[in-house]
Amino acid sequence: MDKLTEAKWRVDRSLFFSAMRETLREGYTWPHFFKDLIAGVTVGIIAIPLAMALAIASGVPPQYGLYTAVVAGFVIALLGGSRLNISGPTAAFVVLLLPVTQTYGLGGLSLCTFMAGVILVVLAVSGLGGLVRYVPYSVTIGFTAGIGVVIFGLQLPDFLGLKLTFSSLHFHEKMGQVFSSIFHSSFSHLNWIETSIGAVTLLSFIGWLKLKTPIPAHLVALFVGTVFSLLLQNLFPTAEIATIATRFHYEMHGISGVGIPPFLPEWVWP
Repeated sequence: MDKLTEAKWRVDRSLFFSAMRETLREGYTWPHFFKDLIAGVTVGIIAIPLAMALAIASGVPPQYGLYTAVVAGFVIALLGGSRLNISGPTAAFVVLLLPVTQTYGLGGLSLCTFMAGVILVVLAVSGLGGLVRYVPYSVTIGFTAGIGVVIFGLQLPDFLGLKLTFSSLHFHEKMGQVFSSIFHSSFSHLNWIETSIGAVTLLSFIGWLKLKTPIPAHLVALFVGTVFSLLLQNLFPTAEIATIATRFHYEMHGISGVGIPPFLPEWVWP
């Protein structure tokens, strides 16, 4: 091995576990552990339902969001170079993953994810990833705003408690179907219980942000929305409130059930 190859090998090897090795070298004490534990619990309470929500929005059962959050969390924490990070599914990819899932299924989704990972590695090794700094700011803002609009539209049926099965992959046709279901039925298709739960959760999130407290607004909104839904369930026992258990079921290893399967995931080949 020549000197140049040996030096490159040492640099590449130093990239792995760099954050963990740096932390251990500086000294990791019990106070550090308790601070990390509190941060992990706080983020986990928010990240777990968020991961399930983004999986559902991407057209797959909620457990796949959990698999992604758990596996990626361990891998990034162990192999990554950043000492502070939050990993898991991101809303930006919902717009891209939903049509892939609807067209090619879980196998196609796995293949696209693998291809994206290969592209990221190639960009990192070749140094081409640095070109992202030359992307105009207006393009980034426009792309992000467009994603926000699409996700907002896709979440309207669940927010309003509508039982819709979209007949098209195109956004404008989906929105036409949503508004047609709302107005042509004179709002009779709306589930007012679920709409009120969504509204209370959203308003508590927006209101808490204005208080500017160190407690995350996501955590408060999740707590308020959950308590409010339990309260409505007690006040209206016959009310139909959709949950993970009522909307999703599984059948694995000859066992069927509702909600999140208590098994490790099965590999689905493209």
